[in-house]
Amino acid sequence: MSPRVRRFALTVHVSTSVGWLGAVVVFLVLAVLAMVSRDLQVVRSAYLVMEPAAWYVLLPFAVASLASGLVQPLGTMWGLVRHYWVLFKLAINVGAVLVLLMYTQTLASLADAAARTTLTRDELGAMGASPTIHSVLALALLLAATALAIYKPRGTTPFARRRRRRPGADNRELARRGADPLSS
Repeated sequence: MSPRVRRFALTVHVSTSVGWLGAVVVFLVLAVLAMVSRDLQVVRSAYLVMEPAAWYVLLPFAVASLASGLVQPLGTMWGLVRHYWVLFKLAINVGAVLVLLMYTQTLASLADAAARTTLTRDELGAMGASPTIHSVLALALLLAATALAIYKPRGTTPFARRRRRRPGADNRELARRGADPLSS
């Protein structure tokens, strides 16, 4: 990747990841509001907003973050399978997207329950623990992925160690960028 394309890919990845993180925070606020509010209409509204928010905000940001996260390391010295921190970020992202896809069914059930006028505020509020727990866990995972991206802990995979022992294009590429191929 050229430097311009690499910076563009990084910009897309950071933007979609930050968008996803922000959407999770808003979703957490909605979940807590649904759980603690005494106003029945507020509780119903929060549940009714959660399902479309998951489909039209959380999921697009999550998928865009995953896609751009797959493209980004291919154009850098970090690579997709060279460093454990990149693999952990990928695992976090894939896992979070899969859980979100499965959880949209639960959100549809919550929205259906909120649309029914027969449920009381206490019955609706009791359902708020699940979205709150899922939002807190999603927030923790995304913050962990952010920390991995910032701190980039050392540790290369066996694949990278095997490639490093062989003289080749990877070492020349690292040397061209001014990095010591044996210390990354």
